[in-house]
Amino acid sequence: MRCNALQVKRLRIITLTTGKPLPKFTPHMTQRFEAIIIGAGAAGLMCAITAAQRGRSVLILEHNQKIGKKILISGGGRCNFTNLNTGPENFISRNPDFCRSALARFPAEEFVSLINKHKIEFFEKKAGQLFSRDSSRQIVKLLKDECREAGAHIQTNCSIDEISNDNGFNLKTSLKNYECDSLIIATGALSFPQLGATDLGYRVAQQFDIPTIKPRPGLVPIIPQLSDGRPWPFRKLTGISLDCIAQAGGQSFRGNLLFTHQGLSGPAILQTSNYCPNGNHFTLNMMPDNDRLDLLNSSRFENRKPDRWLEQWFPKRVAHSFALEFAPDQLLAQMKQTARERLIEHLFDWRLTAADNEGYKKAEVTVGGVDTEALSSKTMESKKIGGLFFIGEVVDVTGWLGGYNFQWAWASGHAAGQVI
Repeated sequence: MRCNALQVKRLRIITLTTGKPLPKFTPHMTQRFEAIIIGAGAAGLMCAITAAQRGRSVLILEHNQKIGKKILISGGGRCNFTNLNTGPENFISRNPDFCRSALARFPAEEFVSLINKHKIEFFEKKAGQLFSRDSSRQIVKLLKDECREAGAHIQTNCSIDEISNDNGFNLKTSLKNYECDSLIIATGALSFPQLGATDLGYRVAQQFDIPTIKPRPGLVPIIPQLSDGRPWPFRKLTGISLDCIAQAGGQSFRGNLLFTHQGLSGPAILQTSNYCPNGNHFTLNMMPDNDRLDLLNSSRFENRKPDRWLEQWFPKRVAHSFALEFAPDQLLAQMKQTARERLIEHLFDWRLTAADNEGYKKAEVTVGGVDTEALSSKTMESKKIGGLFFIGEVVDVTGWLGGYNFQWAWASGHAAGQVI
């Protein structure tokens, strides 16, 4: 059955945990709020603060024992809480314009004002990337204090068993039954299952016939395959980091590349992974500060073997491995021109295939999610089901590395909080 804001029909009650129907709600056990938010992460907490400050009765339900678990581990424990340079171009979505409205109405400076209000010291690590100087626990405390000051309620250790919709929303949980006019899904997505991430948000969307874009791990280490189909031969370089330019899907990122026991990681690779699903190609420029043609010309007169020549720019282990893989064991001056060209090509335009990735356990975000075409870009409300909202990572809006995903959480939470 379908529902909209004008005509709400009784939906078949679906048990989100087992798929089996449960008994009807017992009215005397039900507690009512104007808005209930499922998920006490960045987006959910910001939504609660914004709505409660408007005088709304708000309850946040969190299945973990503690709130903000992903905030606590972010940024190496210091939380890269925003990026001053945030813009729509820093996000990937089937609808690249969807995030514009929310980001414009709650820019990074708004969250910085909250940081200043709570006297939290912070620093700028790279252009625009802001981190708390002491600990990410300060950010969680800020959000908790703002909720308490605004009058928003938080209930932890509470899992959702069942949701139905009949003149409002009815929730059956592991603790009690709840009713609300507005239901906000801020469950996050699938990354970091060890922190309690689940697919609950997608199941809620499915229950109400709201389409989703198939999710996949994002900002995740890549397990590469050589262009000729051979498996990755550089496991012995694990732990070595190099500067590079990585390219995929029309995007280019300069930063560190890290060799791992399975493949490649580091900021440049994580960024590239958002634009390079499994099976797609990406390229690496391992010498971003050099000129390709100049190096090719000078190599014609080089009376050194490739490994010794490459030691000018790379650690010995890397130079030896690259020479072994990409060049014959002879002086560069004695090589055929095609052999020198092949070596230079791998240094400046190394084409690789993303055979796989390290999965949601290592992914910082999830690409895909609730289809933005089904939501209002101004309020995050479902166009089909009045009073149902989706915010944060569960939505098909995924930011780059560097504080952008937190800024989307604050902005989308704020957008919904202004109207629920």
